[in-house]
Amino acid sequence: MDSHSDIFEEIVRLRQEGVPTALCTILLTQGSTPGKETMRMLVRADGSTLGSVGGGCVEAEVIELAQEVLCTGRTETKSFTLNRKDLPESGLICGGQVTVLVEPVVSPRLILFGGGHVSAAASRVAKECEIQSTILDDRPEYADSSRHPAATDCRSGSWEELAQSIGTAEHQFVVVATRGHQADLEVLLALAQAGCRPRYLGLLGSKTKKATLERVLADEGVSEGFIRAIQTPIGLPIGSRTAGEIAVSLLAELVQMKNLESSRESRIRATTAN
Repeated sequence: MDSHSDIFEEIVRLRQEGVPTALCTILLTQGSTPGKETMRMLVRADGSTLGSVGGGCVEAEVIELAQEVLCTGRTETKSFTLNRKDLPESGLICGGQVTVLVEPVVSPRLILFGGGHVSAAASRVAKECEIQSTILDDRPEYADSSRHPAATDCRSGSWEELAQSIGTAEHQFVVVATRGHQADLEVLLALAQAGCRPRYLGLLGSKTKKATLERVLADEGVSEGFIRAIQTPIGLPIGSRTAGEIAVSLLAELVQMKNLESSRESRIRATTAN
């Protein structure tokens, strides 16, 4: 099996697990370059890779660019000029040039527990923000694509099964917005027991509701770290009241988080390089 087949099989596996991944493809080469056109490299969220775009310093820079693409969700194309560090055996001070396309193939996703009005609105706004969404509910009729056409995926099952199905979700945005306090509690317990540690864990409701559920979670032995991670109320403070307004505030918060994290990481890389 060739390396390209390995890469595409890994993309399928990571997509099923919801792990953000970027595909780097050499589009064009000029002059002397170790990487050749159509060579591909897959970069996972943890920085590990599969395949290659030629190795050396350029590959390290491509991996850094892939990490930024994973944060922004935007495809990037960048050209790199090779030098003695990239081609140590060539004797060249300036080598060739390689142009690489870096595209997110598995992007961060908004996972919504509960298929009510808020989740429906959130999936619509998420689509406009180019964020994929998954709606999960223990009632099949509320986890139906005909009810939520903007959602990328809809699934039903027990809360325990659904929580386990999303894995650790460490690069995903998770929001608990079920039909009531008891179901919210069941979902939060299921997420904690499944070892989920999402990038964002939101709970629809008030601070009073959160305090009540926190006490029950603590009594059930849920870790303090998991409880502290729960964000309530969700979204930016814009005085939201309707489902649509809550969805706007939520997605504004998630986009802000995604874009500001990307900018911060870019500044860190620039400072480290200097």
